Amino acid sequence: MDTFTVALWATNVATPPAGPAAWLAGVERMAGRARDAGAALLALPEYVSAQWLHWAPPDLDHTGEVAWMAEQAAALEPGLAGISSRTGLALLAGTAPVPAPRGGFFNQARLFLPEGDLVRQDKLCLTPSEKDPDGWMLVPGDRFRVVGWRGLRLGIAICLDVELPALSARIAGLGLDLLLVPSMTGLASGHARVFGCARARAVELFCAVAALGCIGDVPRPDRVEGNTSGAAVFIPCEEALGFTGLLDQVPAVSSSADPDGPMLVAGIPLERIRGLRAEKAEVWPGAWSAEHVRIG
Repeated sequence: MDTFTVALWATNVATPPAGPAAWLAGVERMAGRARDAGAALLALPEYVSAQWLHWAPPDLDHTGEVAWMAEQAAALEPGLAGISSRTGLALLAGTAPVPAPRGGFFNQARLFLPEGDLVRQDKLCLTPSEKDPDGWMLVPGDRFRVVGWRGLRLGIAICLDVELPALSARIAGLGLDLLLVPSMTGLASGHARVFGCARARAVELFCAVAALGCIGDVPRPDRVEGNTSGAAVFIPCEEALGFTGLLDQVPAVSSSADPDGPMLVAGIPLERIRGLRAEKAEVWPGAWSAEHVRIG
């Protein structure tokens, strides 16, 4: 395929769905919009599950939110698979807590494929709040998955994972076509870190990187959690690709009059990127290793 079109939905989690059925209906409506715009994949952000807290029991304690969201995630899974099947889209359904085999919960992205497959990617490096015993207290994953779908090689790096050069170095030789980066960032500084590093990964990995995040406040009985983000597709910085490495973007915002939140639809020049990666890049040395470099 010459072009692969993605839709990145910067979900407005401040909008309260009436319940699980209403939330799924909203996802299907946005998936329909993405399909009609020519997209093959729709991505939702990290912790889109925070929007489910609008229908949580009012007395749900902060430390109990993870287990409650994990229950919702399991219950919503068949509905999300059905949306992918009916629309023909790959659906990256954001992230949500899921039980870990050895106890605790992963922050897990779930990629539903229209053929019926489900790919799970756990967040590999956790933020301080995700490790807080008085908060959500999650556990990290230990495997990066490469997804082959319709001739593509896809990967998922969840929020902080894309900020880590060590991970980038490990996956540099995998020949990825697209790295998906669902994120949740409360402040503009967090958005700048995630999106700035996503842009760097496009250069290092010589692939497209699609980043997105939640926007809007999620009021809880004991606090209000705000979110600032947008959506962007980054590509290698090459003359043949427009020089700058930015294919398209929705700038970061902390709130929106649109109850859904903005959706970016972008066609990635996949074959052009592959050709440059194979033999015609300006200076990219391939999956370069610094093992021979002495320090000091």
